[in-house]
Amino acid sequence: MKIYTKTGDSGFTSLANGKRVAKTDLRLEAYGTADELNSWVGLVRARAFTISNAYDEWLDYIQNKLFNLGALLSDAQGDGWIRNNDVTQLEQYIDTLQEQLEPLRAFILPGGSEAIATCHICRTVTRRLERQMVALYNSTPNYQECSSEQTDTPHTLIALQWVNRLSDFWFVLARKIAKDQNISPFLWKK
Repeated sequence: MKIYTKTGDSGFTSLANGKRVAKTDLRLEAYGTADELNSWVGLVRARAFTISNAYDEWLDYIQNKLFNLGALLSDAQGDGWIRNNDVTQLEQYIDTLQEQLEPLRAFILPGGSEAIATCHICRTVTRRLERQMVALYNSTPNYQECSSEQTDTPHTLIALQWVNRLSDFWFVLARKIAKDQNISPFLWKK
């Protein structure tokens, strides 16, 4: 099987459901960013592994969920790509890391080591993904009628919540890796 199909040569591609869309479609922007983020997570795994493999299971989980998110964003059929318990799982990771850290007293600048800086890149790419998902969902009929208080929350809103938690995870993981490496954080100076 050849890797190239030539079906995208004119600037269009197919979603998972077979629908042809422009390569500038909001869905492609969003799942392309999820793919980019997944690549950055791979780099975090490589960098963090040189420190400790303690986070590898968590990062593996995140990479697999990002792949699921890409499927959801590409309009693949099926549900359960991202579930409520996935949001809870990220919150547990964040809480576990936070318990090992001093309270935050100042704004932190990215940097200190490659692993820390790469976590911050993941954080900013995650925030971009979140903005793209909001733009996508705001362009989707009936999305604005959904709220997180509903008991029957659409899986797309759960995915947005998961991405929101993921950016928090990257910030806290960067702080924890700095502590693991005995690196003082770069503090913002007014």
